[in-house]
Amino acid sequence: MATVALNEENFASTIDSNDVVLIDFWAGWCNPCMRFAPIYDNASERHDDVTFAKVDTEAEQNLAGALEITSIPTLMAFRAGYLVFRQSGLLPGSALDDLIAQVKAIDPAELAKQAEEQHAEEHADI
Repeated sequence: MATVALNEENFASTIDSNDVVLIDFWAGWCNPCMRFAPIYDNASERHDDVTFAKVDTEAEQNLAGALEITSIPTLMAFRAGYLVFRQSGLLPGSALDDLIAQVKAIDPAELAKQAEEQHAEEHADI
């Protein structure tokens, strides 16, 4: 499956309309990013039930800044609209496959419950 190029306009809708989304934050001048790109692209071909997306941090500086991307490559994983993983640095293919399996195994109902509980705790003293 081809990767999706994300920008400020389609970022939220991509996360909200897909069950599992992986996002690679990269730049053309970044050597580790260039080494990770074929690993990421290869995984996208094996996992057709996952949306693989990329953010070019040079072209999308506002988006990268809003998400506090300070090191690249950075990988984010979303499950049912919730951020469940964020890490900077290269991942080997086997680790990426393992991450994808772990993200798929997360119960979306449990994520929603945890988010609701956290929201209630944050607003309990107001």
